[in-house]
Amino acid sequence: MSVAVLLSGGVDSSLALALLQREKRLALKAYYLKIWLEDELFSLGDCPWETDLTYARATCEQLGVPLEVVPLQSEYRTRIVEYALAELRLGRTPSPDIWCNQRVKFGAFYQRVVGECDQIASGHYARVEEDAGGYRLRCAADPVKDQTYFLSNLSQAQLARLCLPIGHLHKRQVRALAAEFDLPAKARPDSQGVCFLGKINYRDFVRFHLGEAQGDIVEQATGQKKGEHPGYWFYTIGQRHGLQLGGGPWYVIDKDVANNIVYIAHNSAPTRAGRRELIAEQIHWIAGAPEQSVLQVKLRHGPARTPGQVQMLAPDRARVTLATPDPGIAPGQHAVFYDGEVCLGGGVIA
Repeated sequence: MSVAVLLSGGVDSSLALALLQREKRLALKAYYLKIWLEDELFSLGDCPWETDLTYARATCEQLGVPLEVVPLQSEYRTRIVEYALAELRLGRTPSPDIWCNQRVKFGAFYQRVVGECDQIASGHYARVEEDAGGYRLRCAADPVKDQTYFLSNLSQAQLARLCLPIGHLHKRQVRALAAEFDLPAKARPDSQGVCFLGKINYRDFVRFHLGEAQGDIVEQATGQKKGEHPGYWFYTIGQRHGLQLGGGPWYVIDKDVANNIVYIAHNSAPTRAGRRELIAEQIHWIAGAPEQSVLQVKLRHGPARTPGQVQMLAPDRARVTLATPDPGIAPGQHAVFYDGEVCLGGGVIA
């Protein structure tokens, strides 16, 4: 069996490659995906693709696995970046990592190597299982590192060719095994941030493309102006940091896109309790819609889930009623649904 291994130069993908390399029956080739922002926005900050590639090459040399650099600049620009910017202009909060996995890593990339491999492997923390109903996306053993939220838009065809060698491990085990293999990335810190930005500051990226436009920060309950901001696109519902206001803590609870107003509420205000109901659109079910309507809902990456009643309004649209209110429900983000440890899919919050 031939396997294309996505190698970022980090410890997770490096260990995934090392574990697969022990299985002699596999024909392995590693791929480093080169994205457009690494060239065009280098002036914004540290986007260390050369360092990442150095680690990737060192890992492949040590393990005796060939490495190819795949340029996907145009695919990232048209399929991910333009989408994210359009969402920000609408005052929404995009989830680019979810689309990145579906459209690029396991979409456009696969189309590049479809004749060269049987499977694609990555260092994501998740598991794929097959049963009579098809392929299931199962949570990783490590609930803190679990990345099923970001893989929730994958199709049956994508899961069928997906290999996740470290999904059964906790992060501490990954670090320990990387040390045993003496991998070059064994002590590298985990990467953070949006998929296509590397270490470029997200706020700098937004400013580069959308600029600044001064507007008012208004306490919604009183209508009083509390400060000013450089543009509503820098803020999301539930945000606390970056407001630079005294007498807080203050939180963003709404935005008026037409008038460039950011509405806030004090932590003690009743509106800070959040809301229990949302509409999810563009719903994608990984293995078909579930029979039960009571599911667990994850509104952002992390271990926290909330029980919720999911009422289908159309094949790809649902009303979701949460058991407890959430103060950070932001249009544009994904609501992802679970049945126990199985990720069922998700949709975009309207």
